[in-house]
Amino acid sequence: MVRSNVVSDELWSVIEPVLRTAPGRRGRPWNDHRVTLEGICWRFRTGSPWRDLPAEFGAWQSVWERHRRWSADGSYERMFAAVKESTKGNDLELESLLSVDSTSVRAHQHAAGAPNLKVDPGHTGGNVELQVSAQRAS
Repeated sequence: MVRSNVVSDELWSVIEPVLRTAPGRRGRPWNDHRVTLEGICWRFRTGSPWRDLPAEFGAWQSVWERHRRWSADGSYERMFAAVKESTKGNDLELESLLSVDSTSVRAHQHAAGAPNLKVDPGHTGGNVELQVSAQRAS
């Protein structure tokens, strides 16, 4: 069973009014926004590929398409602005509604030990790093 209800009723009551509806839109009707948002949250929380999205959230293509659309049309910005407005400067309440679990935030493997580019702005790594490590090995 997939953990759902990541979006609490309190948070949903703030987010729902800023999401666009589709009156007059051609084609199939949209899936429920809340279920789709839950699917997007599940995908990013687990780090799974879109194709592994459980069927409970609908077709993975639909969830991906809505995520892409919300990213492009500013829906996520409107959601965050609505939540921030609803908390009226109460940082603790804002933090409890929009929190990022640091266990899922990782730096890229090349993020550690980067060369100082101010000293040599032309240095991009690559062959130089291989030569240095080869010299150390010998």
